[in-house]
Amino acid sequence: MSNLLDVFGDYSAREIKRIMPIVKKIESYEKEMSKLTDEELRNKTEVFKFKLSKGKTLDDILPEAFAVVREAAYRVLKMKHYEVQLMGGIVLHQGRIAEMKTGEGKTLVATLPAYLNALTGKGVHIVTTNDYLAKRDRDEMGQIHEFLGLTVGVILHDMEPAERRAAYHMDITYGTNNELGFDYLRDNMAISKEERVMRSLNYVIVDEIDSILIDEARTPLLIAGEGDEPSEVYFAADNFVKKLKKDEHYVIDNKVKAVTLTEAGVELCEKEFGIENLADEKNRNIQHHVVQALKANYIMMNNRDYIVNDGEVLIVDEFTGRVMDGRRFNEGLHEAIEAKEGLEVNNESKTLATITLQNFFKLYNKLSGMTGTAYTEQMEFREIYNLDVVVIPTNKPIKRMDHNDEVYKTTRAKYNAIVREVIESHEKGQPVLVGTSSIEKSEDISALLKRKGIKHYVLNAKNHALEAKIIAKAGEKGAVTIATNMAGRGTDIKLAPGVAELGGLKVIGTDRHESRRIDNQLRGRSGRQGDPGSSKFIISLEDELLKHFMPERFKELVEKMAIDENVPLEGKLLNKAIESAQKAVEANNFAARKNLVSYDDIVNVQRKVIYDERNRVLDGEDLRDDILSMLSEVINRMVTEFLGDASSKERDEELKNLIVFAEELCIPDNRLTYEDLKGKSNDELEEIIYSIACQVYEEAEKTLGEDRVRTIEKVALLKTVDEKWIEHIDNMEYLKEGIGLRAFKQVDPVQIFQIESSEIFYEMLYSIKYNTIKQLFYNLKTNKAFSN
Repeated sequence: MSNLLDVFGDYSAREIKRIMPIVKKIESYEKEMSKLTDEELRNKTEVFKFKLSKGKTLDDILPEAFAVVREAAYRVLKMKHYEVQLMGGIVLHQGRIAEMKTGEGKTLVATLPAYLNALTGKGVHIVTTNDYLAKRDRDEMGQIHEFLGLTVGVILHDMEPAERRAAYHMDITYGTNNELGFDYLRDNMAISKEERVMRSLNYVIVDEIDSILIDEARTPLLIAGEGDEPSEVYFAADNFVKKLKKDEHYVIDNKVKAVTLTEAGVELCEKEFGIENLADEKNRNIQHHVVQALKANYIMMNNRDYIVNDGEVLIVDEFTGRVMDGRRFNEGLHEAIEAKEGLEVNNESKTLATITLQNFFKLYNKLSGMTGTAYTEQMEFREIYNLDVVVIPTNKPIKRMDHNDEVYKTTRAKYNAIVREVIESHEKGQPVLVGTSSIEKSEDISALLKRKGIKHYVLNAKNHALEAKIIAKAGEKGAVTIATNMAGRGTDIKLAPGVAELGGLKVIGTDRHESRRIDNQLRGRSGRQGDPGSSKFIISLEDELLKHFMPERFKELVEKMAIDENVPLEGKLLNKAIESAQKAVEANNFAARKNLVSYDDIVNVQRKVIYDERNRVLDGEDLRDDILSMLSEVINRMVTEFLGDASSKERDEELKNLIVFAEELCIPDNRLTYEDLKGKSNDELEEIIYSIACQVYEEAEKTLGEDRVRTIEKVALLKTVDEKWIEHIDNMEYLKEGIGLRAFKQVDPVQIFQIESSEIFYEMLYSIKYNTIKQLFYNLKTNKAFSN
């Protein structure tokens, strides 16, 4: 064990050393547990719950509880947790990230901390990357927990609210990040507490945590409703940008995936739409749609960023090649892509609720996760999530051979080399997995193999339903599988009999990814549990990464070296250039994610205020005091706005206006008269108006009954909060977009966003109070709660 630890760095080595005594303690229970009957083993669950009720902590009972799960797993599934799996379980319970290589049995590891934390009765969520894996893990691993007397549920895409509610109230619940995130948003749009399906967010274990919290972090979850923007504006913007010439009218910055108009492009835009100044505030709508049309046409690519299926644009996760069900590009980009592709564009969707995955998972009391590749992103995990990464040793030494890259001058030469390599392995029966970065490239390589008569399977977003069957066969003799990025697939490729003798699974990468971690995930599909295997990247100088991110000094040297396009380049210099390019992109992407979460952190504070208020209302708290407080504040501001700066000459006229305004807001006609208010100070006016409003309010309580009035209050407040919050989300998007276009000297744009968004938020809070009072008194009037 000590030799293995040397390769994982000092920190992980120290942490493993610290938890080894706990591991030994767990193992010391093995003999005792094996002697228990099934019923005695099951009864341990009640014993543990009793101990917790008497003041014991989860850490106190961990060794024995883990030993119980270990024994139950052996009896139910004939699996017994290895020592390294016990280590992983302890790390997860501690609220950390366990890096465990592919094939090390992460799914079984999760059963340990899930059982322990479920004993509190507060619920445990285990998050996977798709519905298939969630159901598979619930059906298989759930048997262990059910054997021990716990309840286990699963959340699937097509479930009805009642089924979801039942699943969330189980001791342990499996589900995907999307389903859990959307349920959270829907719960915070509910109009009664009975509509909510989730309970409090207690403890979560995220499988493939880097895929979910880093790779998917740039696409927020959002629930959309129909907006009021006509579709013609999308087609007008799309038609315009399609006429533009690259570099003359627009420029693309591949490093940040941005496209902007040049001065000539701006002039052409102003001419096209008949406006004088595109940057003018009143032309914000045109500017917004042109920006999205540019991005849709010149940044977003069909069969890479999205696919079109049955007239619908579906987002493709660039890291896994999977369709992201239920997700839409926001800020009108989705509609701009529909216009680009000539599809039907309905009204622009209006964002009703949204949250980033970063902020959703930070809502849990305790967050943990596991993956095969987190170490390269440990700084991001620490900085954004306050999570540290502990690298767990493999159960058996890794035998996989990772070969140096083969780099060709052109894409054509690269593809020829890939085909040669596949044929060579296929002829001797060695299975091959070819990893590609896009659907288009997987189909290109498939076409080349078809010409050579090589039978193969293609796994990408267009046929992801066959994923499990394709992966199950990928380790058979002679199997050739082409797949868009295998990151986070969650299914092991097991070697068929006789394949180990042929060298195991060969992995061929066809592009270096922007992140070294994704490359490592692809390599990790081979060589599981001490199996033999090999990996190699066959790439070209025309690949996007090298073309856009390789430092210029390297490019010039490499071009001189590349004489014959069919002879691969190699050497330390080239490896350094590739690594340098990847580090540059990783830094850019980290900055983009950090920037996104910096903006969303600000909105998240505001979201929490609104959602807490909604939940308080739904949970039945008496709002009478709140309503009276709102009434007082609104009347105070109303008097100040009408009379605060009024001169003595204007005061009489403004007083009459105040009466009209008060009657529209909360006072029945003829209850306020000019004669009653004439000559009174502002403080006296506030007191008189407030007193009359309170009388009206109390009349309503007597006429309709207090319970009925409390219900009317809740409806008025919820309706207003939801309307204003939806408007606020739009305002925040416009503010963020506008700040991105503004230049600041030595001022952080996020800081400007914080200041300006706070001002907008506090104004929104006042408008909630004002509109709630207005809506409430209108509803009371229509219910004939008082006479005019």
